[in-house]
Amino acid sequence: MTGERQTFRKDERLCRIRLISEIFENGNVFYTSLFKVIWLRCHGEFKPPAQIAVSVPKKNIRLAVSRNLIKRRIRESYRKNKSNLYSVLNRKNIQIAFMVIFRGKNIPDYDSVSKSVDEMIDFLCRNAT
Repeated sequence: MTGERQTFRKDERLCRIRLISEIFENGNVFYTSLFKVIWLRCHGEFKPPAQIAVSVPKKNIRLAVSRNLIKRRIRESYRKNKSNLYSVLNRKNIQIAFMVIFRGKNIPDYDSVSKSVDEMIDFLCRNAT
């Protein structure tokens, strides 16, 4: 393990409504086993190399407690695995913003969420250029 802390800071969260709408209007879409990911390259709009927002639709998961659990698992897995994505983005001097939308109908275990987040990060590393 490297000495670097694995954190998920406030400035890494995608909060700006204008940027979220731009992602939905002009973003690129791909799918993993559990997620629909919409991403967009940005140009110097924020400090970290990537910003992320997570959504679990109420249509698929009715209970708020379950939706929150899934979002926590996605964010935790992203927090632990984002260093690979950050190194690629920093090396190529690219910034991206992306929205992760859960597609499943039931609550996945942490291992399957982690596997799907790995797929997402690998795809972004290959195609963000």
